[in-house]
Amino acid sequence: MNLMLNVLNRVTGWASSRKGAITVLLAWLIAIVALTGAAPSAKMYSVSAGEGSVRDDTLSAEAKRVMEERFPSEDGLPALVVFHQPDGIDADGRSRIGEFSRWLASGDKPADMTSALPFHELSAEVQERMFSQDGTTMVYSFSFKQGLASDQVYEALGQVREWLDGHSLPSLRAEITGPAGIAADTLSLFRNTDLVLLFATIGLILVLLVVIYRSPLLALMPLVIAGVVYQAADRLIGLGGKNGWFVIDSQALSIMLILLFAVLTDYCLFVFSRYREELRKVGSQFEAMKLAMSRVGEAILFSGGTVLVAMLALLAALFKPYHNFAPVFAIAMAVILLGGLTLIPAVFSLLGRRAFWPFAPRLEAGEKIGRQGLWARIAASVVKRPAAYAGGLLVLLLLASANVGSLHYSYNLLKSFPEELSSRQGFELLERHFPKGKLAPVSVVLESTEELALNEELLQRLMALTNAMRQTVGIDTLTPEVTSEMAGPDSGLPRNFLSEDKRAIKWEVTLADNPYDAEALRVMDGLRQNSARLLQENGLGNGKYSIHFAGQTAEQLDVSLLNKRDTVVVFSLIAVLILMMLLLQTRSLWMALLMLGTILLSYTASLGLGWMIFSGALGYEAISYRIPMYTFVFLVALGVDYNIMLVSRIREEAAKREWREAIRHGVAHTGSVISSAGIILAATFAVLITQPMQELFLFGITMAMGIVLDTFVVRGILLPSILAWIGRKTKQTANAMSKGDIGA
Repeated sequence: MNLMLNVLNRVTGWASSRKGAITVLLAWLIAIVALTGAAPSAKMYSVSAGEGSVRDDTLSAEAKRVMEERFPSEDGLPALVVFHQPDGIDADGRSRIGEFSRWLASGDKPADMTSALPFHELSAEVQERMFSQDGTTMVYSFSFKQGLASDQVYEALGQVREWLDGHSLPSLRAEITGPAGIAADTLSLFRNTDLVLLFATIGLILVLLVVIYRSPLLALMPLVIAGVVYQAADRLIGLGGKNGWFVIDSQALSIMLILLFAVLTDYCLFVFSRYREELRKVGSQFEAMKLAMSRVGEAILFSGGTVLVAMLALLAALFKPYHNFAPVFAIAMAVILLGGLTLIPAVFSLLGRRAFWPFAPRLEAGEKIGRQGLWARIAASVVKRPAAYAGGLLVLLLLASANVGSLHYSYNLLKSFPEELSSRQGFELLERHFPKGKLAPVSVVLESTEELALNEELLQRLMALTNAMRQTVGIDTLTPEVTSEMAGPDSGLPRNFLSEDKRAIKWEVTLADNPYDAEALRVMDGLRQNSARLLQENGLGNGKYSIHFAGQTAEQLDVSLLNKRDTVVVFSLIAVLILMMLLLQTRSLWMALLMLGTILLSYTASLGLGWMIFSGALGYEAISYRIPMYTFVFLVALGVDYNIMLVSRIREEAAKREWREAIRHGVAHTGSVISSAGIILAATFAVLITQPMQELFLFGITMAMGIVLDTFVVRGILLPSILAWIGRKTKQTANAMSKGDIGA
């Protein structure tokens, strides 16, 4: 530990010298030029990786492999065009649908399409069965080639939309939905997100810094430093994507941009706040920075290191979106940490007192805690009545945390889309006029270890099996119907019912509920759980047969199971890693446990308060299942930063003062800068509120609220009051904490 701190002080001390600072600046610029030559921006290699397991070993993935093996097809993502005419689709509307069908059957159709419903070739009787009972709505389906990237699907659907707009009837609506429509709309939502977030984040940070510090250089320099670090991080991530070392998730890049600018701005505030203190004590700008970094360098190292290990913990996740966040955020955090320990002190040491113009600090005699104003008064009140503050806040935070138990989660991506998007509009039309499960039917495959002979005995068993499945609550239809007429070589089997190798049979199931909703997932879970019993009870349980369920509902069920597993594993791993980092930094088990405990309480209280607002004030019935994980990773990891800064200052003050006085001085000296940093961090995450995705909107609100709660209540009052309370009750424990003894 001492060796590591000695190395750290040498590095930061060298970066704070004139020669070292110039060398650091040149090294960063050379590195950026070299990285730019090696790889373009990470955005060039970003993808929407989709959901599922990184091991590709879920039951739905296995079912998909069976489908591809037994029923090979060129068809990939299906798209649904929902035609709707409020007073019923009239002759002109049906004629226009026929024209659309003929266009998709011609050579002018998008090149990436494979098959389409031949509506124009069907008899009037068959066409009639495709309309809703009230005659107002019709669903037209077509498919794309397998393995198409999201941008290719987006471009192809753009051609479809262009045709529909060019041949529209005033009263006939045409909305594109289904898995392909959802994928295209997802891409369109994130297409310009990074640019919007970049300018919004920079603008907001600039305004806040000018308002808080009233100094143009202090406002601009953190953004310049963050811009330099972003270029390096972006190219390093791009290099990994270019060489296929990891998957670059597009949503991860958007959130990474916010994280980078916010955290680097925080580190700038921590450094130049302490730098200003030291400039009042010593004349040399380089010596002042060396002293400042000797005080805050350790805190930056451990706070950044804690965030880094938390991001690396995501590698333990099996769910692709969580797992793919790890390399992007880990690389970004490593570069941020390097920038905080080298680039920030180099830039500010070269600027010296000019950085604070027009309020340049002057040499002063003695320490003036009164400069801290509000936080000095808060600190004095907290150490005077610690039991009242600690007890009252603990009760309130525990009450807020209790609300987490009433949370409801949604696995329906469409609910996160803006209402005006075509994929959501189309599904809502479909939902009102057809069985909801028609959006994404379930494929049921009965696989055999030997060739199937469709004799009378087997057909009777298959009829019994399908009848049993039809009686399952939550299933609307199951097709095709198995009949005794299917026996024999000339039975005229329905298309794609029996596989070419005669070792599998396939049915299509339409669920009664939205295929992404919780009730549909419960139906799917029940079918899986009871599959062995269904085979046994219907004479197919001799070990030769197995049932597989493929499709969106089966995949979403696996997503929910992966999410539950990853929540336990990742939460536990991050908590243990953070505890180890805090133990290493504080060298006190009690202090580490206390800091971790308050951070976890802050997280649960934020989630509970957020749900109270979302369900009560905003009227949401559920939130995205991903919000608790994302909030935990960022709020817990970033919340450690401020606690480390505070405790580091308290331990520093405790070396020369009585314990409660050390707490008072620590809170007073760090209160202003940590509050400013917290406001900026909360505001940058609040930028996500501007995004059209409901998931990002709610995540932004939760993070902003959680950071404010953690900064002003938990870090500013609760933690100091507990430390003072423990110090009063057990002086020996407090003294041990101040000395940093392990196990105190």
